Amino acid sequence: MAGLGVRPARILIAALSGVLAVLVGTGVWIAAQARDEQGRAGDKQAALLAAGTHAKNLMSLDHRSADADVRRIIDSSTGSARAQYEANAGKLRTTTIENKVVQHGVLRATGLVSMTATTARVLVVGDVEIRWEGSDSPRQERFYRWQMDLSKVGGVWLASKVVQV
Repeated sequence: MAGLGVRPARILIAALSGVLAVLVGTGVWIAAQARDEQGRAGDKQAALLAAGTHAKNLMSLDHRSADADVRRIIDSSTGSARAQYEANAGKLRTTTIENKVVQHGVLRATGLVSMTATTARVLVVGDVEIRWEGSDSPRQERFYRWQMDLSKVGGVWLASKVVQV
């Protein structure tokens, strides 16, 4: 008769072990999902920040810092966008210096259109005030709207295609 009491205890221990294993597995799965979601949210924020930074680089030029300004534009881009900026860098630099351009941009908004693990499409809105030092020309305001495609290169989001919309 003593053996009859051991069997239900073993069944109970096995059942509780199974329930515990399911609970631990569920906890691990939930934690992994939360970590993945945090990673996606971080990537979204990083892509929006990169698009905003690139837009500010495009909008902010000063004849006194033209070399550094042009370098920032190039450094925040990749692929065909970078090749295009590099091809036009000399002309942009020369025009900015010769005309004593001081261009100050303000980022108004960014919005994520789509995203994968390595690409993102972002809409960007920015306004620019332009003046020419030593000139009687009045200040000008320009309003820019871009669609930027970004690529994740070495863990960093860079503008790969920029189109005014």
